[in-house]
Amino acid sequence: MHFNEFQLDPLILRAVDAAGFSTPTPIQKKAIPLVLSGVDLMASAQTGTGKTAAFVLPTLHRLMQPPAKKGRGPRVLVLTPTRELAAQVDADIQKFGRSCQFTAGNIVGGVGYAPQIKLLKRPLDLLVATPGRLMAHMEQGLVDFSRLEVFILDEADRMLDMGFVPAVRKISAPMPKKRQTLLFSATLEGQVLNMAQEMLNKPERIQLAVNSRRHDDIAQHVYLADDAAHKQALLEHHLKDETLRQAVVFTRTKRRADRLATKLIRSGYKAAPLHGDMRQGARKKTIAKMKSGQVSILVATDVAARGLDIKDISHVINLDLPMVAEDYIHRIGRTGRAGATGMAASFVSLEEWELLTAIQKLTGWELPRETIPGLEARSQEPRKGSRSNAPSKKSKPNRNRRRGGRGDQGGGPSAKKKTANPGAKKAAKKRTFRRPPSKKRPRRRPASARAAN
Repeated sequence: MHFNEFQLDPLILRAVDAAGFSTPTPIQKKAIPLVLSGVDLMASAQTGTGKTAAFVLPTLHRLMQPPAKKGRGPRVLVLTPTRELAAQVDADIQKFGRSCQFTAGNIVGGVGYAPQIKLLKRPLDLLVATPGRLMAHMEQGLVDFSRLEVFILDEADRMLDMGFVPAVRKISAPMPKKRQTLLFSATLEGQVLNMAQEMLNKPERIQLAVNSRRHDDIAQHVYLADDAAHKQALLEHHLKDETLRQAVVFTRTKRRADRLATKLIRSGYKAAPLHGDMRQGARKKTIAKMKSGQVSILVATDVAARGLDIKDISHVINLDLPMVAEDYIHRIGRTGRAGATGMAASFVSLEEWELLTAIQKLTGWELPRETIPGLEARSQEPRKGSRSNAPSKKSKPNRNRRRGGRGDQGGGPSAKKKTANPGAKKAAKKRTFRRPPSKKRPRRRPASARAAN
């Protein structure tokens, strides 16, 4: 099948050809005809499968037609959970719509308000936005949805994970009831499905993404790690891999990303951090350096797990496992893109074992364990069905056992006395630390009064 068979506008087809695309991907093959027909659609597809073009191409075709209603508000709104994903969507719009006559812009956080206010006051055809910043402009009465024709929710599952569902509901409330709504997600189940049923009208459904897909193009490995120092040693070993071209190292916190990037730079690596506390300009500059090869190791939080499209990433390293199991799928999806192969390594401490269990439950298969000679873990993997044998932070040492007192004998009379009334000891302890009532000193009369007596 060729893109010409979709009957898209010739100017759009010319841009598709110039971009080097000839055969549509499975999600494009199924979604484009449905979007062109005007029906509501909910679709699931893994990252890196070309789903952005699946809604951008037919949407641009629609914008080539005269608007149904005059005005200045957008005809199409694409809502994305992160700035990076918004930038990716905007890049595809510019790439495929460079010969088309329409106005487009984006509203995201991390940049100044003034240019965005100016953008919203002008006639606009297509708007790409993140929920938080769009809500801020809506509260100021700057957003006009009166002529909106298409509402696109991209990465709906991520919207849910980030707590944006209430914002999405508020954003969609003033939209015309008669509109086309498209929802794209990595999964179509649970609350994502509920949201789709709430906002879409008799939608068609495409389900190509399957959580149990093994990502055959990505070699996935798990390494048991004793502590942070052990993880660091495992990381240094992998960064010396001769097959490594570019890598994304995922950490759980922004501070850890900054510290690790600084440490790697001092060790001679071309590294850079990427996280939500960085200004939008700095984040764009970092991604541009990664794409140009000036940066080979990106140390990122989950803000980069979606929307980061760099074709030369050969390795994804989970220094810390994600707190949300679905994010594992999106993290490793940064490599093995467009038919290429990749490698994903996860360093898992005993404290993170439940997170690994959740990932394996979601994907439906057990991630293979690996060891590196000389870097084996001292700890043992928890047995299936048992809790992690990691020491609990809340557990306290048995003081009686340390002192060698009767408390460690377990069956003596003293032990029985102590357990006979569990509340008595607690009450006694409270009395011990209760502040005694203060004795009020008699008020001293003024000297003049004493003299008068």
